Formats: sequence, structure tokens, C-alpha cells
Amino acid sequence: MEFRPTLSILLHALLLFQFVSESRARDIAKTSSEETLNPQLNIFFTPKDLKIGKIMPLFFALKDPSTSPHLLSREEANSIPFSSSNLTYLLNFFSFSKDSPQAKAMEDTFFHCEISAMIGESKFCATSLESMLDFVQEILGFHTKLDVYTTEFLKKSPVTLQNYTILQKPKEILEPKLVACHTLPYPYAVFYCHMQKGENKFFKISLLGENGDRIEAAAICHMDTKEWNHDHVAFRVLKVLPGSSPVCHYFPVDNLVWVPSLSM
Repeated sequence: MEFRPTLSILLHALLLFQFVSESRARDIAKTSSEETLNPQLNIFFTPKDLKIGKIMPLFFALKDPSTSPHLLSREEANSIPFSSSNLTYLLNFFSFSKDSPQAKAMEDTFFHCEISAMIGESKFCATSLESMLDFVQEILGFHTKLDVYTTEFLKKSPVTLQNYTILQKPKEILEPKLVACHTLPYPYAVFYCHMQKGENKFFKISLLGENGDRIEAAAICHMDTKEWNHDHVAFRVLKVLPGSSPVCHYFPVDNLVWVPSLSM
């Protein structure tokens, strides 16, 4: 039976342009001048910054969950092709022109999903909650109870970039393995989920913005970066070389981090 898009999917397709300019850790490197101007790159830091009273400029996008694309059911997602080879069909399916910002965003999403994994990385693009959980359980264990973390606004203003102060000693979540799932721009929700072998440290950090914003932020420090692409944008932002320093970053509010549950 031919799949016909629901009204919900078509509405989310029209919202796709909101996600075109979002910056992520695996984005293709930009020039130095672009990095200076792009506020969305204010998410990276190093472990030496993890101390009470540390002030740093940070970018946290304001997103309304009611207007953000939602994960489809497995049945619905599987009925729609998800591949760059079907891009022409998909643009027609969602009524996007080939030169539109939405088309470029979809093309970028396919690039992230289809590019080979880094050394030591396991990756998967989830188009449904069921497929996301399948991948997470494959990595963390099919009989493992799971906890999921994200960045949460406790109090927010309309300002996306401001100076934030670390209020308390960052809490490290002591787990040997975790799976991070990052949203990618697409007419419906797509999550780039991956696990990187090697030492990673995961933290929950209490932040106070200069405008009064309060955030319980999720953040990760990748302790070994020697296998990373030399053009990775994080090295340009932090002015470090691959392998010379750990790279840490905060998670946006719509990202998910899965870990084995700490509760028995």
C-alpha cells in the first residue's frame, strides 16, 4: 500500500527550515571567520573549565516541543524511504524544491547518516523510537535497565547566547558506556545515535545565566581525540590539536543521552 503522509508529518515538514542552521559536533568545519561570527559554536569547552564559579559564553537554542518534529512509529517510518538515493522522490513527497533550504538540510542529514563511522565509533540514524531503543540496547545490553538524560531549562529567557556560571560541582555520571542521540534536520524526527569507544566522561552541570536563566545541562568530555578529523570544528573553536586535549561539549535541549540505569 502506498504511504500517504499524515497532516502531522506535513506540518513538521514545513517547520524544517527552523533546523537548517543548527550546529552539531560532527558538522563540516567552517572557516575561522565564520566560527567567530556563529554563536551556535559556543558549546565546546575543556575539562579544566569544570569548576564552580567558571563563567563561559554558551549557546542554548530555545525550542518549543509542541512545534518540533516527533518520532514516527516504526511502521510509519519504515513505509517512507530514508536514503540519499531517494532524495528526488522525497523532495517531491514533502513538496520541497531541489534548491530550497529544506532540500539542503535533508541532503546534509543523509550525509551524516551515510558517512562511514569514525574509528571506534558505532553509529545509527533512528527514525522511530523503536529503532532508537533497538540500537541503544544493542550497545548497552538487551536486558539492561536504561536511564536517559537531556539538557533541561528550569528557567529561561528569550536570549540564546549569554554568559553562564557553573553553580555547583559538576556531577559525573559514572558509566563505562553511553549512547548519545543528536537531532538532525528532517521533516520528521531523526536522531543520529552513536557510541564512541575510549574514555568518555559524562556530567550533569547546574548553570546560571546572566539573564537569570537556570539550566541543568548534560555534557560530555571525550578524553581521547587523536583519531578525530583534523578539521573537526571543535579543534578550531578550542584552538587545540587532535590528541592534545580532551574535547567537551554541552548537549542541546532536544538531544538524548542513554546510559545503564544507576538504580537496582
